[in-house]
Amino acid sequence: MKMEDWLNKETVKIANELMAYNEQHVEIEKSIGFVGRDKVHAILQSFHEVLFPAMYDQGNSDKVRTQVVVNDKLRQASLDLRDIIEKVLIYQNVDNCNGQCRESADTVVMELVNRFPKIREMIQSDIEAAYNGDPAATSTEEILLSYPSIRAVFIHRIAHELYRLKVTIVPRIMSEYAHQLTGIDIHPGASIGRSFFIDHGTGVVVGETCTIGDNVKIYQGVTLGALSFPLDESGNPIKGIKRHPNIEDNVVIYAGATILGGKTTIGHDTVLGSNIWLTHTVPPYSRVYNSQPSPNISVSKEYVPDYEI
Repeated sequence: MKMEDWLNKETVKIANELMAYNEQHVEIEKSIGFVGRDKVHAILQSFHEVLFPAMYDQGNSDKVRTQVVVNDKLRQASLDLRDIIEKVLIYQNVDNCNGQCRESADTVVMELVNRFPKIREMIQSDIEAAYNGDPAATSTEEILLSYPSIRAVFIHRIAHELYRLKVTIVPRIMSEYAHQLTGIDIHPGASIGRSFFIDHGTGVVVGETCTIGDNVKIYQGVTLGALSFPLDESGNPIKGIKRHPNIEDNVVIYAGATILGGKTTIGHDTVLGSNIWLTHTVPPYSRVYNSQPSPNISVSKEYVPDYEI
């Protein structure tokens, strides 16, 4: 078959099959779609610009003009988020919306944005924790502009508020966007206190029902996860139960550590060493570490070091 004939005949069949399959598995009319997902990403960018006024317009030192720009951006982003949340609420409620989904979406957005000053204060505590916890940091500005954990935690603090306001889909889109940007995977349901610092960050996983206290520092590759979870009579995972650990105040968790289970609590002022595996509670002021390994080192006779031992 020639390409021209294939384009005229076969692609029509393929397109129809794909459309039929998609309609079977996706409620297209109710979904916000990938366009909505991308708009959520854009809203997060606008919120970032709002939370750090003038940082995106260094050439403008006019405070009145900056205030106008920030206010306009906040208004537009709020309206855009309202539209997306309204559609999500309609999808959630189906026949129970009764025309009130727009009002409910308005309320969610207003409650979220009203919390922005508090969120900004929390992010500043995270920035300062990073500066105080990393001897390589030269300034808080360096941390704000370059550290992936600050971007991840900024997004989490917004997503978490939406999660608390019972909005579905949107906070998860936000958290997975942060995951995509930074390699840090924090479920929006996780509750995180002040002055939270993830050093390096790559490969960190924080589960939905995890609670983290104040002044907690964790390193790359840490997992705060779940043990095997119970299933219902149909074999599906039971939702809404506590599955992830509690980390109390002033805890340090070093690289590669894995802490699992909803009944597991790491007591305050504890240090957990690298590559440990914990599924039980640890009391406050603990030091938890693996035994020192004993590596075997053999050196070739021909090898001559260029340094003195």
